[in-house]
Amino acid sequence: MKEQIKQIRQVAEEAIAAAQSEQEIEALRIRFLGKKGELTAILKQMGGVSPEERPIIGQLANEVRSYIEEQISTISASLKAQSAAKKLESEKIDVTIPGRATTLGQKHPLNIVLDEIKEIFLGMGFDVAEGPEVELDYYNFEALNIPKDHPARDTQDTFYITENILLRTQTSPVQVRVMEKQKPPIRVISPGRVYRSDAVDATHSPVFHQIEGLVVDKGITMGDLKGTLEDFAKRLYGDDSVFRFRPHHFPFTEPSAEMDTMCFNCQGKGCRLCKGEGWIEILGCGMVHPKVLANCGIDPEEYSGFAFGLGLERIVMRRFGIDDMRLLFENDIRFLNQF
Repeated sequence: MKEQIKQIRQVAEEAIAAAQSEQEIEALRIRFLGKKGELTAILKQMGGVSPEERPIIGQLANEVRSYIEEQISTISASLKAQSAAKKLESEKIDVTIPGRATTLGQKHPLNIVLDEIKEIFLGMGFDVAEGPEVELDYYNFEALNIPKDHPARDTQDTFYITENILLRTQTSPVQVRVMEKQKPPIRVISPGRVYRSDAVDATHSPVFHQIEGLVVDKGITMGDLKGTLEDFAKRLYGDDSVFRFRPHHFPFTEPSAEMDTMCFNCQGKGCRLCKGEGWIEILGCGMVHPKVLANCGIDPEEYSGFAFGLGLERIVMRRFGIDDMRLLFENDIRFLNQF
């Protein structure tokens, strides 16, 4: 039995010295000192040892147990220290390296100009009104004097969800909802996203933004409309900006007009951006059609009003000299960082 105990010590010593991890050390502790360990199994045979040899065997076994426990403790402490050192090495922070700059977000050029436009109209006494992008056919067309068989619908083809539910083609439905709920005087702008089945090019997109305005009160004239829009445009673009009004037709206004700005890319000479015309349309406008007022419960004999709608993207392009609308939607950081 003495030889067996000495053999266990030698094997344990070699195995503990070769251990490479704390898991291996724990496995060795269980192997030699556990309830079913090799040394424990030897001690369970003490009953068969003679009374004379029992103290000697017991003392030797205790010495071997103490030795193995000491070796395990020493090696385990060393392995823990090595593990901690490796962890510190992998997680260390070099305080001499310059810190990483925090990248701050900024406004998109569409939001920059939208906020400017809001401030201009708020300064004129307008309120801001909003409405749903998924709209009823009645508010998007019929209430605006565009019945189902009206040819104007061909130029405003949109995305239908059902026969009577669609993605709005303009923010004019917001104006209708305002007139239904509020009695004159009314002075609001309604900015928002709109949808049309347009082919994508430098100045068109199937998804874009509009800002529409509405004024309804007693004695409103075309002169009020022209003066308001010219004041707005010069505040936005500067006093040296050149604009023109030309007759047009909209089912929901009468008379109607379109307001153009001289092409900022070619200064009126004609180029790809303005399609050779020298001018770029920025908004449509006109006096609110009496039928629209009546549809909304407002007496056209007592009240009159004007309305206008402008495309935010084209205003932004004119404002920053951008020659392709698609740049506003591609989210290229190299482009957006310029603003």
